Amino acid sequence: MATFHFDLVSPEKLAFSGEVDQVDIPGAEGDFGVLAGHAPVVAAVRPGILTITTGGTHQKMIVLGGLAEVSENRLTVLADVATSIQEIDRAQFAETIAEMEAKLAEKEGSELDHAIERLDHYKSIQNVIGTTAMH
Repeated sequence: MATFHFDLVSPEKLAFSGEVDQVDIPGAEGDFGVLAGHAPVVAAVRPGILTITTGGTHQKMIVLGGLAEVSENRLTVLADVATSIQEIDRAQFAETIAEMEAKLAEKEGSELDHAIERLDHYKSIQNVIGTTAMH
């Protein structure tokens, strides 16, 4: 399988850099996969699980928004936050979700809709984190 270079960057660190077979990205307009030779594209990244496939192994990373840029034989994801599932502080993540739920009452209209959508993304990440912890 053809490979391409992938960089996952957050303000704190370079979370991943190397040759990969495929990267599955949680896009704001829907999840999408990138393989070698993918058409150039720039897409918004929503909070979710990004999966890096190399040599048949899958590495899952949590991203909390950002931007993905696909160019010739290269993918760069500039994430607001990027961390591996193993490194996430589950208690802190649960606390963040609780705070988000508490603040819903303060919002209305489209702001409330956006907050609920973001909360749903966080809860889906929490579900994956919980499932992974059991294996």
